[in-house]
Amino acid sequence: MEVFGLARPEMGRGWYRHATAAIEQSPLRAAGGLTATVAGGLELLQEADLIVVPGWRGIDEPVPDTLLDALRAAHLRGARLMSLCSGVMVLAATGLLNGRRATTHWRYADAMAARHPQIHLDPDVLYVDEGDMLTAAGSAAGIDLCLHVVRRDFGAEAANSVARRLVVPPHREGGQAQFIVAPVPKEREGQRLGPLIDWIDANLQHELTLADMAARAGMSTRTFQRRFRDLTGSSPGEFLLARRLRRACDLLERQAAISVDDVALAAGFGTPATLRHHFRSRLSTSPAAYRSRFRHVD
Repeated sequence: MEVFGLARPEMGRGWYRHATAAIEQSPLRAAGGLTATVAGGLELLQEADLIVVPGWRGIDEPVPDTLLDALRAAHLRGARLMSLCSGVMVLAATGLLNGRRATTHWRYADAMAARHPQIHLDPDVLYVDEGDMLTAAGSAAGIDLCLHVVRRDFGAEAANSVARRLVVPPHREGGQAQFIVAPVPKEREGQRLGPLIDWIDANLQHELTLADMAARAGMSTRTFQRRFRDLTGSSPGEFLLARRLRRACDLLERQAAISVDDVALAAGFGTPATLRHHFRSRLSTSPAAYRSRFRHVD
């Protein structure tokens, strides 16, 4: 509702039309004493281009055949199906995720893998975009996925605008591993490593070695690796790669005149071949295709 359902006149004509549907008569009772009134029943799925299952009543609760049939029919005519958190159980029950990648909240990952071994479950990511099937982890990751859909449908500027309205980052690096229960880093480590992260961002175009980063943080490489992972949820190398990919994406979106070769240099990849390799392995696309889809047009 926050992403797709609010009026956004600044987006102009063609923005999303939004409605809620239910398989039971409204009002519906939710947790915390909340109730929800819906616009209609499963007939609304017949005209939807994107159907979001925001959750399910329980991972062991069966999904009614009427809902499964309606989702399969919508998918057959070309609608995208999307789940947030436990809603993946509904998509899994349709059979449409078999043989495909998906994710869910890390608390449900083991149960999901046991119940649906045909699905290639990736419990470490915030969301998975399979084109016509999209799945997100927890509630905040659901917002990440919704913003990703806006980015896909309307471009980076639109997604950034919606993110500003929500007061959230338009894109988060990393995966669920950084949110699974782990020792909370001491405040002083954040104070020591915060300036280092700023320095990394300012020097992405240069070669940055583990030894360089550890020395700048005033730590041995072994201590630095451990404390950096505690603070950020990823290794220094993984973090550096994610930052460079983000820089490359920003340049491709906003700098139409800059060549892919220059993007590779400015983001610290060195060669276009290295840039293309990481785009393929991490983003499942090429720099040129990414620019074509997400470039900002004045």
